[in-house]
Amino acid sequence: MQAPDLKSNPSHNNRPQHPTAVIQPTRGIVNLPWREFWRFRELLFFLVWRDLKVRYKQSVLGVGWIILQPLLTMVIFTVIFNKLLGIGSGSDLPYPVVTFSALLPWIYFSTAVTRSSTSLVVNSSLVSKIYFPRLFIPLSYVLPGLVDFGVSFIILLGMMAFYQIKPSSEIIFLPVAILLAMFTALGVSLWFSALHTRYRDIQHLVPFLVQVWMYTTPIFYPIEKIPPQYLWLYNLNPMVGVVQYFRRVLLGDPSFGGINWISVLITVILLMSGMMYFRHVERTFADII
Repeated sequence: MQAPDLKSNPSHNNRPQHPTAVIQPTRGIVNLPWREFWRFRELLFFLVWRDLKVRYKQSVLGVGWIILQPLLTMVIFTVIFNKLLGIGSGSDLPYPVVTFSALLPWIYFSTAVTRSSTSLVVNSSLVSKIYFPRLFIPLSYVLPGLVDFGVSFIILLGMMAFYQIKPSSEIIFLPVAILLAMFTALGVSLWFSALHTRYRDIQHLVPFLVQVWMYTTPIFYPIEKIPPQYLWLYNLNPMVGVVQYFRRVLLGDPSFGGINWISVLITVILLMSGMMYFRHVERTFADII
């Protein structure tokens, strides 16, 4: 039997030729697809806006939860640790203000990490069907917390006015403190969100780890309570530097110290290593989610 001549077949000659787009993953942090980030910037905005709307939709208090959470936590810490146990603020400033100023970056960090740790699995239908920079998923859970942070920050300014505390001149460095908190949250979120695609136990581990993490951060007790011989180990917690620096630039009390370069180094390591691991397993997300 003679093989058909494909060249003379008009059905083959008239078949439309569609361009083929080949998507190949890049390696390393230096080769991040910055053009793709810019190209899909509107998608990132949509994901952030969607998270903000869904979080407070059909809730009784709505954005009131943003105010209630740090306020009620501050009241509980003040009554139990300050009034009953006699733990001071470590400075001449009122205990409620010092505690509330630490709760703002901490609640932002803990909320971002807890919610973003399951972000890839929650958005599995989106991840497995269309192409976009996968980094947008955990990032879209980290950025909305800045809105909550801004609302709570207004309450903190009101508390400072009530206690007649003027913001220090170092408040110009407040964006640096916020960026440190955001980069720390993003670095940890990249690790947990990527690990959760392979190990579903992460969703049970993260809330417990965040709770323990809070007790190892100087929120309701001064850092002076830590024995000097263990202070170097304590400073390996990046949130120690974030909380203390946030207090320093806002309240201006030298007892909170300056920027903690050990914590900054740990934050950089977390962010870089989290980015590397995320990009290493990114190519398998659609297959294993």
